Amino acid sequence: MAQENENTAVLILYDSKSKMVQVLANCIANGVLQVPGAHPKICSLNKTEPSALLEADALAVGCPNFSGITAELKGWFDNTGHLWETGAFAGKPACAFTTSWSRSAGTEATLLQIMHLLLANGCYIVGLPWTDAMKESGSYYGATAHGKVTPQDRAQARALGKRLAQLAVTIKQNK
Repeated sequence: MAQENENTAVLILYDSKSKMVQVLANCIANGVLQVPGAHPKICSLNKTEPSALLEADALAVGCPNFSGITAELKGWFDNTGHLWETGAFAGKPACAFTTSWSRSAGTEATLLQIMHLLLANGCYIVGLPWTDAMKESGSYYGATAHGKVTPQDRAQARALGKRLAQLAVTIKQNK
């Protein structure tokens, strides 16, 4: 079983329009690295083909909040219909992350739209349990940052990456 774990791949896919999103992606990757046997692969949308989904055991998806998800993220997922039809990503754990310039800019709506795409593909949604840190940072829906990425935002993203990787390893062990 230990050898199987060494190959637990977590794809961290993000729209690179915002440097803050890239920072959260890196923090999620750091959380993945905390789980023995799991390894992250960070990819921006414009450098990733939908076939990358087939190689992943788990998926983290992020984009900046543009009053919802970006057109590029929606378009990228629109080009995965052939995978959706086969259920190729069904049963894999996935999570969402986003950034915005203010707390009331619609980050929750963006996270929910990302989760809708993931649910449509049959993914298990991974969120964060409530902690006192959420009074100032993050969301139980996923990792967030507002205006700038704070140390608390980084910690929330690492925690999300770790939870995602732990579930991916568990699912892979039990197949």
